[in-house]
Amino acid sequence: MTFLKGREEDYNRYDLWEYNIADGKSRILVNSDSLHKGEEQLSDEEKARRERQRIYGSGIMEYTWSENGKSLLFPLAGDVYYYDLERGTAKRLTETEAFETDVRVSPIGRYVSFIRDQNIFIVDLQTGRERQLTRDGGGAIKNGMAEFVAQEEMDRMTGYWWSPDERHIAYLRVDESPVDEVVRSEIYADRIEMIRQRYPAAGRPNVKIQLGLLDIDTGKTRWLDLGKEEDIYIPRVDWARDDLLSYQWQNRSQQKLELRLYDLTSGKTRKLLTETSDTWVNLHDDLHFLKDSDSFIWSSERDGYKHLYLYDLKGKLLRQLTEGDWAVDELSAVDEERALLYFTGRKDTPLERHLYAVDLNGKEGVRRVSRRAGMHGIAFAKDASGYIDKFSSITTPPQVSLHRADGERITWLEENAVVKGHPLYPYKKDWIVPEFGSFKAPEGHQLYYRLYKPAGFDAKKKYPVLVFLYGGPHAQLVTNSWDREFNQYMAQQGYVVFTLDNRGSAHRGTAFENPIYKRMGTVEVDDQVAGVKFLRSLPYVDGDNIGVYGHSYGGYMALMTMFKAGDYFKAGVSGAPVTDWTLYDTHYTERYMGNPNTDGEEYQASSVFPYVDGLKGPLLIYHGMADDNVLFTNTTRLIKTMQDKGKQFELMTYPGKKHSLRGKPTRIHMYTMIARFFDRHLKSRG
Repeated sequence: MTFLKGREEDYNRYDLWEYNIADGKSRILVNSDSLHKGEEQLSDEEKARRERQRIYGSGIMEYTWSENGKSLLFPLAGDVYYYDLERGTAKRLTETEAFETDVRVSPIGRYVSFIRDQNIFIVDLQTGRERQLTRDGGGAIKNGMAEFVAQEEMDRMTGYWWSPDERHIAYLRVDESPVDEVVRSEIYADRIEMIRQRYPAAGRPNVKIQLGLLDIDTGKTRWLDLGKEEDIYIPRVDWARDDLLSYQWQNRSQQKLELRLYDLTSGKTRKLLTETSDTWVNLHDDLHFLKDSDSFIWSSERDGYKHLYLYDLKGKLLRQLTEGDWAVDELSAVDEERALLYFTGRKDTPLERHLYAVDLNGKEGVRRVSRRAGMHGIAFAKDASGYIDKFSSITTPPQVSLHRADGERITWLEENAVVKGHPLYPYKKDWIVPEFGSFKAPEGHQLYYRLYKPAGFDAKKKYPVLVFLYGGPHAQLVTNSWDREFNQYMAQQGYVVFTLDNRGSAHRGTAFENPIYKRMGTVEVDDQVAGVKFLRSLPYVDGDNIGVYGHSYGGYMALMTMFKAGDYFKAGVSGAPVTDWTLYDTHYTERYMGNPNTDGEEYQASSVFPYVDGLKGPLLIYHGMADDNVLFTNTTRLIKTMQDKGKQFELMTYPGKKHSLRGKPTRIHMYTMIARFFDRHLKSRG
């Protein structure tokens, strides 16, 4: 088992390590300094890709196993390195001024492939010969690469896929020329860089996309007929067999998703199934073609909750594998020999993620595999014989352990026990454990919350409250998992800290998620107000001293609650907020809001600007000045509007920082600023 590990002396510098199951020991496998020392000059494309991946640091930042498990591949400082596990040696495969990305070993292990200068290249490991497979990449044309919205919104970081027999590569040719080229400034401490970026804002043109099959022997590409409709997305591509390629076709409104199968022998495409919705169809990564039969696994929310289904290759439904008023998270593994399917889900409670198993033949029901209460992140071995479990709970910081497929723990990989010597140990006796609960909203739906009582809690006193929120789709904050340390810190400073998952958030089914459709900033605010009303019913809460804080969608929510519900929230902090959804990208925004060209009134109602006059209390806004996700323009437009209306506010900008505001000094400054802001405006006297 291999993993990346930051150094004790520099936690942002990563090396490649291994854990050997046979001897039970961890050891360094590849020291990144042995391959490259000094500062790494990343290409603009790689900087953007890492921001989309939410990774930060230097050294070995990503790596790929070969399918046969005999070698590892990783990019470092713009070049490609191949590590032979049997020989224990690393070999540099490229040494160019260009930057190689998306590096991988072909399925059988003969080739290494990568993207260079927006084209696909391969290296034959037997001969060392390098071949360029596509040649028209450059400028607006990208071969084998994921476009911006694929990376940011579809969780697709690649644009090419090897066939199992290594005879073909399926790849996407992306033409960005229709996309508006915007010029934005990235403001650093010592300079301003003007960045030209193809950014597909809501309602504006998307890329043109083609799906091709490249023959490795001939170097020729045949293009698949994707249909007459050109304004589409291709969110997923997967090989079913050597001669069968599947791809998922999504229309621009995202209300239709088709799974299609292309036969390389006949040259024909057939539609296996179609998912439709009056709101939107969520993407997933649960497609799995069974090797020993003509069938596949698929997930769908058609009955109101995400569940798993078994189909044959003609598109006929064989059976529904899971069902009930609870949601599957994702498919984890399939053991065809034992006819078992493993998945994570919320069968026991929506506040915990567990590993479950179900019989593929439909003879036995779902059984739980994971044993401890909390959140389990699962990575299975390829043969489904065992798995790695990254676990945490509200009382247990993240731990990593190795398990057999039946759930029995083999060993700790990182126990992270809070014992003497652990950084948290000196504070263990003072650690505040929050409580979980729920209440029924006026509309009848159940709302879950997490609540920290302040240090030295006295039921006779009244305390100020910090409401920490996100509020947007595909997210859930109220879980039995290790929480943000800032929430603990604020509880230690004498605050009640409260978090509530409103309608629109994840893992509660479509009836809970879909009410935000074309209504962003409405039902979420209603539910957060319901949360404040609940707080005011508690005898120890100072109902006149309740603040709100969030980042990104949470920053948007902080603004909307301050502007629309100023009688409930006295002070607010908004981090990197979206202020006008026409400024955000197509795939995310149009999924939930429709198209601004036809739904303009809905967009106007969901922006913050109609409600600025409602601001009553103190407001702090902060934003990274090089943010390429939620563009800094969102904040400049807001501060100009507030200035024009004579609305006072506080502002903090972070030169050179992207959306995630990475870096230890930056985070310390940011959280100290937020804490002091609330201390000035919320501290109760009682």
